[in-house]
Amino acid sequence: MKNNQFGRLTISRSHELHELQSINFTDGTLFENANTQFADFLIHATLSANSEPVYQEKLHNLLATPSKDLAEFFAADLPLTVDVFYLVALQLLKFEAGTDFEVDNPIAAMDKINLPHVDSVKDAKEVAHAWYLLLTTHTKNGETFLDYLTQEGYFKDFYSETTEPLFFNGKVQAVFDPHQTIHEVVYVEAPLDTDHDGKRDLLKVEVLRPELTNHHYKAPVLYTASPYNQGVNDSYGEATTHNVDVPLSRKEPQKVSKQDVTAEKFNPILPAERTVAANSKITDETFARESPYTMNNYFLARGFAVVYASGIGTRDSDGIRDTGAVEETISTTAVIEWLAGNRRAFTNKVDNVSIDAWWSNHKIAMTGRSYLGTLATAAATTGVDGLETIISEAAISSWYDYYRDGGLVAAPDTFQGEDMDVLAAEVFSRKIDAGDYLKIKPFFDQVMKRLNRDQDRATGNYSKYWDSRNYLNNVKNIKADMIMVHGLNDWNVKPRNVGNLWNAIRDLPIQKKIILHQGQHIYINAFRSIDFTDMMNLWLSHKLFGLNNDAENILPNVIIQDNVEPETWNSYPDWQDANDTVKKFTLQAKALVDSSIETKPAAASFKDSLDPEIFEQYKNDMNAWHTDLLNTEHATNGKNHMRDNRLIFKSAQLESDWFIDGSPKVTVNVATNQNFGMLSFQLVDFGNAKRLTTTPTNLELHSLSGAYDWRTDDLREFTLQKKETPWKMISKGHINLQNRTNNYQVDDLKPNEFYDVELELQPTFYHLPKGHQLGLVIYATDFETTIRGNQLLQYSLKLNQSHLEIKLAKPSNQ
Repeated sequence: MKNNQFGRLTISRSHELHELQSINFTDGTLFENANTQFADFLIHATLSANSEPVYQEKLHNLLATPSKDLAEFFAADLPLTVDVFYLVALQLLKFEAGTDFEVDNPIAAMDKINLPHVDSVKDAKEVAHAWYLLLTTHTKNGETFLDYLTQEGYFKDFYSETTEPLFFNGKVQAVFDPHQTIHEVVYVEAPLDTDHDGKRDLLKVEVLRPELTNHHYKAPVLYTASPYNQGVNDSYGEATTHNVDVPLSRKEPQKVSKQDVTAEKFNPILPAERTVAANSKITDETFARESPYTMNNYFLARGFAVVYASGIGTRDSDGIRDTGAVEETISTTAVIEWLAGNRRAFTNKVDNVSIDAWWSNHKIAMTGRSYLGTLATAAATTGVDGLETIISEAAISSWYDYYRDGGLVAAPDTFQGEDMDVLAAEVFSRKIDAGDYLKIKPFFDQVMKRLNRDQDRATGNYSKYWDSRNYLNNVKNIKADMIMVHGLNDWNVKPRNVGNLWNAIRDLPIQKKIILHQGQHIYINAFRSIDFTDMMNLWLSHKLFGLNNDAENILPNVIIQDNVEPETWNSYPDWQDANDTVKKFTLQAKALVDSSIETKPAAASFKDSLDPEIFEQYKNDMNAWHTDLLNTEHATNGKNHMRDNRLIFKSAQLESDWFIDGSPKVTVNVATNQNFGMLSFQLVDFGNAKRLTTTPTNLELHSLSGAYDWRTDDLREFTLQKKETPWKMISKGHINLQNRTNNYQVDDLKPNEFYDVELELQPTFYHLPKGHQLGLVIYATDFETTIRGNQLLQYSLKLNQSHLEIKLAKPSNQ
């Protein structure tokens, strides 16, 4: 394994001693010699030993030298050395002798695993420095040694004495008893009436706050807006899912300006606010268990309040769902306004008894992945007061880029047939309560009809509807600092969403960070190889507690996980860097040729129809389709049915490693035999290699907690596949040939006439190793993404007028 820690602070030796005293590892004084000091630290860290015999037995279990255990070492009064200290340290960090390190050379293992270490432990002061560093170092299980001790109960004796947060190495510690967390429900009154019942919508909000807030402590808030938290309607969503086996059709040409597709300002007519009958500090409703995000669980024991709200149209809230609509954003920010002291809430939906967030310090961060991160992004673009930062993971920045691509209907991965109306149906959890649904069903049925019409699956064009659901239009309003996390292999919320947002906020006067991993649509807070939770602790301790820990400078602006070397994360100056080197290729017969080389005119063609039985086979086995799409060797069944349905172009084998950065650009000169058509593209790494697993491997179940006797998470990591694979898709893209100008203008297309078509593929950062080949695959129907008409379409390309352009970044120095 390889340890990557970006969130560890380097502080003065005197400050280290002060912090060790604050967490009771010293009483403010050190012992006279190194051995005694080391032994004293070990006593404090051996939490399971309540007697001297048990403690001595624990020492016997630790090896101090290749020939002596630690008890024998102390009994012999041998001098403490760096090798002894780190041989013991590796065992404390849960590394296994003979497997993870050799007992005769622990320092070599520290270097190989990338664990920090000191050069000398000759006296007590140096031992204290080494111990401080050890407490901030990650164990084999991907948590700091201090967090491991926390899980074992180190801070449980602090619970009864805690009156304020405790910080160590710039991060807040788990000194709040999570078992004393208060659970309560309030109903925030939003400036909305989405169900048109003549009353402002009330939104159910679930609050988890430290018991200490009942005793004058003001808590910062982690708020997760999750439309899924109150339940989902899978059967409703399945019934609403669209048939994608429909033909592509010609669109009537139209000249449309940007102004024509610019959304109108949202300006609803609202009912009056409720009249407050009384005020209270006590709620009327509680709940047993929320649907949590495990990183939020980690912070519950560290003095944060955690708030969940599903928003309009969800169970126990008023209103209706309208995916991505402005009303969803307002529903989200209404909760922030209440938490910041700027909006009212009620103890129930009937009595009009108001309640303030009197326990809040009015500093809020938003967390969450996918739809959750999307609503965090939406909230940030309003500039709402009180929102200090967001940590958005796999978030949508424009709903058009989620369900459309280049004038085409383009499904998120594994969700063929889903669309805005389907998602609205999925999360309209008011349907779960039959009595409530009886009253709202007729109205929501009308909403679903409107959604089906306005989302316009017939053309796939960008429109006012999609523009109103494009958060990029409002980035100028952002005041909150932003951390964005996204998978470079996320074909659900495709990388364009975070790529466009990163470019849009690059010059805003806010702090912004981005972390790109090799995963698909996942969380990374329980990964072994990166200190994501530590980094977020550093960040939130600064943003919400106001701790001066230099988090903005300590954390790199860009961190990217390598796709070749396992458990390797590097920092870079930027993503989609303007200083990258441009490399351009011209298409030739099966080849990508450097554009500086003169080429002769050449042509190639492919079709987009399959025999009906093969079409059905690919529909039911998309892995088989994708394999045949990219397979340039013999097919497993003796025949590759995609051979005539795509073109594959490959570069020469690379003479050095490349680091592809940003959005690859493809330009083709193309004709089709009909007056309509589409193209799909994949950028591919061709070369036999053991690549990272497509999904994280569970290394140890229920191993992470962050607090004593508390909720757990599974330790995960990408590992190398056991077998070599011949290729890996790097990026992809799609375009309707009638949208070659932009996503909203419809151009004419005449049969057998050649047109220049240019598009950018999804942005990436990809390490292409020496000896591999870069490939470009051109085809039409994408069984995973586009509609599937199985039509008699033929496409022809003038190769010497068709190009691929990529940008190459410099390797990281780290």
